[in-house]
Amino acid sequence: MHNMGIVVESLDNAIAFFEEIGLKLEGRAMVGGEWAGQVTGLGNQSVEIAMMVTPDGHSRLELSRFLTPATISDHRTAPVNAFGYLRIMFTVDNIDELVSRLIRQGAELVGEIVQYKNLYRLCYIRGTEGLLIGLAEQLGNKTTTDILENS
Repeated sequence: MHNMGIVVESLDNAIAFFEEIGLKLEGRAMVGGEWAGQVTGLGNQSVEIAMMVTPDGHSRLELSRFLTPATISDHRTAPVNAFGYLRIMFTVDNIDELVSRLIRQGAELVGEIVQYKNLYRLCYIRGTEGLLIGLAEQLGNKTTTDILENS
């Protein structure tokens, strides 16, 4: 995967939120014109983007703020079982400490932090602008792949 895109109202708030999770700002730019609209199917557009990179440098999150055309729908508060892309999950080192920091910044824990077998501690939070974010703290060396291969 090269990147996942999320449309936001405030690029600055979204950058600060994802930096708190551990991503780094790789760059910021304006993207616009007919060529961009040919890719998205939106015609002539003007979009401010910020590219965030994961700590391992392998994946990116593209944050976009559309100036034109205006955004036409908002599914940020949809429940986790709604159709479409609703959440992205990040591996974190200390889920309790990170959740505490994010809550101080206004994020809300959706349910509770739970443990899946002896593999992960997991939770969902509603972060900046109501975005649904998953957090996973790996316990030990086994992964979900190890369990699936042995079932």
